[in-house]
Amino acid sequence: MIYEKRDGIGWVTLNRPDKFNAYNVAMRDDLFTVLSAIHEDPEVRAVVLAGAGPAFSTGGDVSEFGQAPSPISARWIRFRRDVWGRLRTLAVPTVAACHGFTVGGGMEMALLCDVAIAAEDARFCLPETGLGMIPGVAGTQTAPRRIKPGWALDLCITGRWIDAHQALFVGLVAKVVARGNLNREADRMARRMSRQSRELVAAAKLAVWEGLNTSLRDGLELEHRLGRRIEHFRADEESGAVLRR
Repeated sequence: MIYEKRDGIGWVTLNRPDKFNAYNVAMRDDLFTVLSAIHEDPEVRAVVLAGAGPAFSTGGDVSEFGQAPSPISARWIRFRRDVWGRLRTLAVPTVAACHGFTVGGGMEMALLCDVAIAAEDARFCLPETGLGMIPGVAGTQTAPRRIKPGWALDLCITGRWIDAHQALFVGLVAKVVARGNLNREADRMARRMSRQSRELVAAAKLAVWEGLNTSLRDGLELEHRLGRRIEHFRADEESGAVLRR
């Protein structure tokens, strides 16, 4: 894992290029550590998640499958640190910069980010059903929230591949760019989204994510409560600024 701060933008790069950035337990633990540091760092205003080498990520490292002594211990190892929950709930905008294979858990990581952009060479797939499983990094839940349920069911059940332009068509990614422009465009998008305060971004993200799980009435009430919270926060900030003068 490589982590850099570039003028308020946190760049998190998956770094197992020889394994197409398939993540093992060590990488997952490293990612949790990095995301937790970002969570605690007020200087970080947005995050870009990228992959080193020829792929964004091909998901879980299958060479580790079946090594745990029991399914119960395997589940404990996987969820002892909720890295995927940490990624989804970061209080700053998150941008996935996808290129090459963006497969299984790799595609699901992109879905857990607020926005994804793709290089023209990106290829997406949820192949878990072919291995006798279902997508297990929140893909069955994030896919229908990003794209239409019919498309989500298609991808989750068939495991078929789609290219970058098909991903744009179904709403999986927000933009397709030339491979050489991917990092530049991801940085531009992250900076555009980082102009607001962390408090405002966190409230907006919470309103959208949690609103999807409620009725329209409850969602509107949540929006109102969060809006009032932001108003009070801004008033407190302005009062503090006056006192410091």
